[in-house]
Amino acid sequence: MAVCRSTTAISLSRNPNFSTTNPKPSLSFLSPPSLKLPSILPSFKPLTSQSPPDQRLSIPRATAADSATPTTTSTTFFHGHCYVVGDNIDTDQIIPAEYLTLVPSKPDEYEKLGSYALIGLPATYKTRFIEANQTKTKYSIVIGGENFGCGSSREHAPVALGAAGVAAVVAESYARIFFRNSVATGEIYPLESEVRICEECKTGDLITIELMESKLINHTSGKEYKLKPIGDAGPVIEAGGIFAYARKTGMIPSHAP
Repeated sequence: MAVCRSTTAISLSRNPNFSTTNPKPSLSFLSPPSLKLPSILPSFKPLTSQSPPDQRLSIPRATAADSATPTTTSTTFFHGHCYVVGDNIDTDQIIPAEYLTLVPSKPDEYEKLGSYALIGLPATYKTRFIEANQTKTKYSIVIGGENFGCGSSREHAPVALGAAGVAAVVAESYARIFFRNSVATGEIYPLESEVRICEECKTGDLITIELMESKLINHTSGKEYKLKPIGDAGPVIEAGGIFAYARKTGMIPSHAP
């Protein structure tokens, strides 16, 4: 069930402590019967037979590797180079199952997990997402097509991307569980495009994403694209995930000083 997966996602990421005896209201959107945040759920297109804030309460989000143009991230915009993929990028391509023994709550294993992000892509992708002998990518923005994050429900997928230095993924649509795990872990912003940006951008293009205006600017081509608003998921991601957001808003007790 989705509720089980979401809870596991938190324990695997960066906020493992949760008090079940807390007298205050719980996070209702973890429970399917009371899911009241439609803006958090992306559009969903299944596979077809033709297709093969200011304070973090946990490990800081990784930053992309140094490049000629430095990556800039803030609460309102992201700026950096993009890495472009196609449709139906599944979680085994994002992080193969052999690396799921790594524990993201351990800083050294979190970094190592990031070094394997997108290592499962086929050989048709000539440009490596992470260069040999590096642990961080120089591409802070990933641009994809339909059904990004399909396949198994592994929470390590968005965590691996975040650990590699990715700030945001822009896709035409997402597998529902990947979108939820991205929000729950607070690792990356899963943003939706209104057109097939993956066919108009190229790996290495210089991109700016303006969250407040829901806009993507490709400085290399000079084109601008409208994105769908991130909605209620934005504050949760910015806080560092569901548990960090719950503590920040007083829904569960904060860590002892």
